[in-house]
Amino acid sequence: MQNFVFHNPTKIIFGRDTIASIGPETKAWGTRCLLVYGGGSIKKNGIYDKVTASLQEAGVAIIEHGGVQSNPLLSHVREGIDRVRHNEVDVVVAVGGGSVLDSAKAICAGAAAAHDVWKFFSGKKSVKAALPLTTVLTLAASGSEMNSGMVITRDETREKFGFGSRHLYPKTSILDPETTYTVPKNYTAYGAVDAIAHVLEYYMTTEDPATPVQDRLMEGLILNAMDSCERCLADPRDYNARADLMWTATLALNGLTGAGLGRVGFPMHMIEHSLSALYNVAHGAGLSVVIPGWLRWHSAANPDRITHLGSRIFRFDAQHNEPTSSQTIRKLENWFARVKSPIRLSELNIPDEHIPAISDNAVNLARFWRLDQYTKDTIEEILSLCR
Repeated sequence: MQNFVFHNPTKIIFGRDTIASIGPETKAWGTRCLLVYGGGSIKKNGIYDKVTASLQEAGVAIIEHGGVQSNPLLSHVREGIDRVRHNEVDVVVAVGGGSVLDSAKAICAGAAAAHDVWKFFSGKKSVKAALPLTTVLTLAASGSEMNSGMVITRDETREKFGFGSRHLYPKTSILDPETTYTVPKNYTAYGAVDAIAHVLEYYMTTEDPATPVQDRLMEGLILNAMDSCERCLADPRDYNARADLMWTATLALNGLTGAGLGRVGFPMHMIEHSLSALYNVAHGAGLSVVIPGWLRWHSAANPDRITHLGSRIFRFDAQHNEPTSSQTIRKLENWFARVKSPIRLSELNIPDEHIPAISDNAVNLARFWRLDQYTKDTIEEILSLCR
């Protein structure tokens, strides 16, 4: 196990009827909030009314900034920054899933800077300060509610880049599993895939051969993501299933899973970001296509690690010998298909002849993330295994 520092300052308030806490939790940081949300589903399911009532009761003035889309755009972030400055906002409240929370983080960082917010994502500037952020989570997936990262797509160049800073941890995040009752089945599955992908990135890219504590933690999170997802799909209003999936997704990317692993990379996310940026596919849907292809490519160099994962999380037929890497990949791919998440580029309506253009887009992020082995040719090779 490698040396590490684990510090996560986000306060989590978890459980039923916890949305009422958003008002006083926000008031501790400011009195004029920018309320960031998505396409309006929170107004249909009653979450908006609960949030605004709590904020108003606490004496927090509300300036709204709705309209965040899946795969959130830089242009909308810039509009939010302008709104913050024009209205003298001193705290941001995000109500939604990862796209909403990431947009809110970018607004928090950009509003406190004297330059354009994209300079953070392009590596030209680092975050020195940010507005405080509180959140109400409505989708179990990204883990953005308890981490310091954010991902935004630059409209004009179709670059989807991620960036993190210690200034961007939410101050408080409200996690009420009942807010996810109305999440459609496909996005419930995509959220579980996203959580699994976060864990797999750590599990597969660590170079430390002796991480038994982290291995057991990560293997357990993958099993819980799969199990709770299936229970949610069987009964969307199963509170315990929704609670298990929500907390699993949070733990998958709050820094705990990567503690002690040393240097790791996020190559599967790097490649998927191009699918989302170029074709606006749902992030989890893109990941369930990329993951099996990347694992097949990776198994040529490190089949043992994949086999080790398979022996821990899948029950192989007793007639078989020890599981192989290919068996493990096939089992995982079959699970994606079972929860109706796509497993081929063709299911995303992406033709094979587009692979070179996707690789051209992805290699820019690979350079920025210092994933030096992922050249254009390497990325094309991986994508060819996703067909």
